[in-house]
Amino acid sequence: MSKWFISGFADEIDPSLDRQLEALAEFGVEWVELRAADGVNVSDFTPQKRREVREKLQAAGVRVSSIGSPIGKISLDEPFQPHMERLKRCLEAHKELGAHYLRMFSFYPPQGRAPADCRSQVLDWLGALLDEAGRWDAVLLHENEKGIYGDTAPRCLDLLEALGSPRFRAVFDFANFLEVGQPTWEAYQMIKPYIQYIHIKDADEEKKIVPAGQGQGRVGEILADLSASGWEGFLSLEPHLVDFAGLAALERDPQKRGASMDGKTAWHTALTALREILSTIPAAG
Repeated sequence: MSKWFISGFADEIDPSLDRQLEALAEFGVEWVELRAADGVNVSDFTPQKRREVREKLQAAGVRVSSIGSPIGKISLDEPFQPHMERLKRCLEAHKELGAHYLRMFSFYPPQGRAPADCRSQVLDWLGALLDEAGRWDAVLLHENEKGIYGDTAPRCLDLLEALGSPRFRAVFDFANFLEVGQPTWEAYQMIKPYIQYIHIKDADEEKKIVPAGQGQGRVGEILADLSASGWEGFLSLEPHLVDFAGLAALERDPQKRGASMDGKTAWHTALTALREILSTIPAAG
């Protein structure tokens, strides 16, 4: 029987960590994928901010499933060493906050440069990040983000196989695959052995983000197959249903999202959709 835990990016609820935690308590969610608190990205936390966040999380009984870091979300023609220093700050947060994982990416190819021509550099940079993560006993989770080297399933698989490390695993993001024209079932079958973590985000045929099960992501089918295989792990909500503070910093070309809901309502809408799907999967929970 599968054992799944619901987590999510609570900074989409509200920039305020206090309001995030209040909402999570109301929703009955005990995990968070920590990306930002009080408008400060986790990679910019000072030691004082880390302590403050740790104390508030502990008081609220909320644990950290993953650090939602921005690592790997720079172009390959940008300097690497400052990014390594940013990773170290994320790893400090990872350790102090007791996170299970650290989410990251595989870099943007420079304009006019084909992904195939970037493979060697991507592997070199990822290898360096992985070596540093190993010193902190951390597991890096690669997310299939639109526009980075590993945005399609074949390139994700190539990275996972080439690095061949139990400390480098996959986040499966339904909507991100759809945004680059990658069928999710095909992607799932390709990288299934490496999937450690799931981002719950769906998209319709126009690539607009929608609640899970309302798009083309085959979310229910894939979760049911994972359940049948005995998969255990986190299902992390990334609603992206409305514009929220910090969105422009996360995407190179952020689409305009609806303004009919506030962040808390959008998050609850996404959570309800996920719970409805899980209620149809007997072994989930």
